[in-house]
Amino acid sequence: MAELASRDSIEMDTIYMTDLFQRMVASCHTKCIAPKHTDSELTKGEAVCIDRCVAKFNEVHEMVSYKLRDNAAAAGVPGQQS
Repeated sequence: MAELASRDSIEMDTIYMTDLFQRMVASCHTKCIAPKHTDSELTKGEAVCIDRCVAKFNEVHEMVSYKLRDNAAAAGVPGQQS
């Protein structure tokens, strides 16, 4: 039973991280890369923009994850620690 729960947890984590990655790519691509490509390589400005965008996306994700974990722990959800 525990093995099944662990497998389900891993599968849900994989689905969640895949979704997070896809949303991050779409958001940062739209924000940082011009619709008309004039070069096969990223410009320095595009590369810097993507780097900052990904860093901000990860920072916000971490902040939200901590807040959700803390709220779950305060509500007494098993397996959640502050």
